[in-house]
Amino acid sequence: MPPRTDRTNTEPRLLSVQRGVNRYAEGSSLVKLGHTEILCTVTLENTVPKHVLERRGADGKKLPPTGWLMAEYALLPRATFDRTQRERLRVGGRTQEIQRLLGRAFRAVIDLDLFKHKTLVIDCDVLQADGGTRVTSVLAGYAALYDLCDKMTRAGTLDDWAIRQPVGAVSVGLIDGEVRLDLDYAEDSRAGADFNLISSADGRIIEVQGGGENGESLSHDQFLEIVQVGVDGVKLLLEQMKAQLK
Repeated sequence: MPPRTDRTNTEPRLLSVQRGVNRYAEGSSLVKLGHTEILCTVTLENTVPKHVLERRGADGKKLPPTGWLMAEYALLPRATFDRTQRERLRVGGRTQEIQRLLGRAFRAVIDLDLFKHKTLVIDCDVLQADGGTRVTSVLAGYAALYDLCDKMTRAGTLDDWAIRQPVGAVSVGLIDGEVRLDLDYAEDSRAGADFNLISSADGRIIEVQGGGENGESLSHDQFLEIVQVGVDGVKLLLEQMKAQLK
């Protein structure tokens, strides 16, 4: 595959962040990473799942009330080159996997004790896909949660800032032996290894997801390099986001 001409191997694509784009949602954002675009909304519901109400500690005693967070992900039909069928009756395996990934990412940084008896529902809809839709959804979800926290703290309906750490994500791949950050679709389809990394702004890793592709494998040193490039890439993206969330 030819080398990049628009950016270096360790540079992410251009990030664009808008928040407060939906007049009805408690929090919302529109995030673009290269040509990938995600619309995200946060809904605050006055209920929690049964398993949250019935939480018990190691001693068997019922734990104090808390909140919950869940995420949903959808790829709009013309987000891709060819029309993608809507998942009307059954959510596909890939969608379920991404939804669970998003839920774990946000629950790792949100203080749910500030939302007792409430559920935060994060909806991420892919408007346009050019690689990295799940990592861009993490970025969009964080921006939408920031929007919610800002609105609620200003209104006095949230006692404290609920985001313990900014959270971001990025893809990293191995192409012709080179580690590249933030793959677009053309690169992703050719990668010998493809990873998605989620981490907080202070560099703590929340999740690493991926492995060898197209019958290829990678060495231990290449894996460590991929993780480091990913952590550094998330920091770069969060720095760009911070300037746009004001």
